[in-house]
Amino acid sequence: MSANHDLGQGSGTQPSDPFGYWEARYGSAEGIWSGNVNQALADSIADRTAGTALDLGAGEGGDSLWLAQRGWQVTAVDLSPTALARGEAAASRAGLGEAVTWIAADLEAWTSEKSYDLVSACFLHSRARLDRSSILRRATEWVAPGGLFLVVAHAEPPPWASNNHEPMDCPTPAEDLAILELGKDWTTLITEVRDRQTYSPDGEPAILRDGVLLVQRKE
Repeated sequence: MSANHDLGQGSGTQPSDPFGYWEARYGSAEGIWSGNVNQALADSIADRTAGTALDLGAGEGGDSLWLAQRGWQVTAVDLSPTALARGEAAASRAGLGEAVTWIAADLEAWTSEKSYDLVSACFLHSRARLDRSSILRRATEWVAPGGLFLVVAHAEPPPWASNNHEPMDCPTPAEDLAILELGKDWTTLITEVRDRQTYSPDGEPAILRDGVLLVQRKE
């Protein structure tokens, strides 16, 4: 869905065409995101043994490339072919072309016959239509026994957001845990809100708050 960090800097009208919205968004500049890994993913996964990973809403591939550099075999799924093409080009330049599989697909319809040691959904927010709850619940089915499911979300709107923007859905980690509807075969490892230093679109220092949820399917 390429929903990474969609902080809603446009008008308050919700676009009805997700594909058109994201292709236009990525087509508006040569690069939308920093290309760096999301810090919550790096902090949560850094000490884990590499395996197979599924990156939901991969965008331009910053998380996927970070994982691949550390030995993970990654499947990166996003709605925007433009975004994925940038990620694929970056992977090729880094010599990681064989480590990441790039799939352009709508996460509301896409499914996987495989299971993964890590499923990651970082900042799956979108101003365009997005059934986030359904996507997250289905994603739990793709976590292998012993595998991890990481959900990172904006815990509150950014300080530069105006009242004219479409209200952002900012679920707490506890609310995301409830959305997943997990049973006794899961263990909750992390459920917390973390502060993250960043910069506003105008280049001013700012602090964002991220909700971090990490759960593990039992062996």
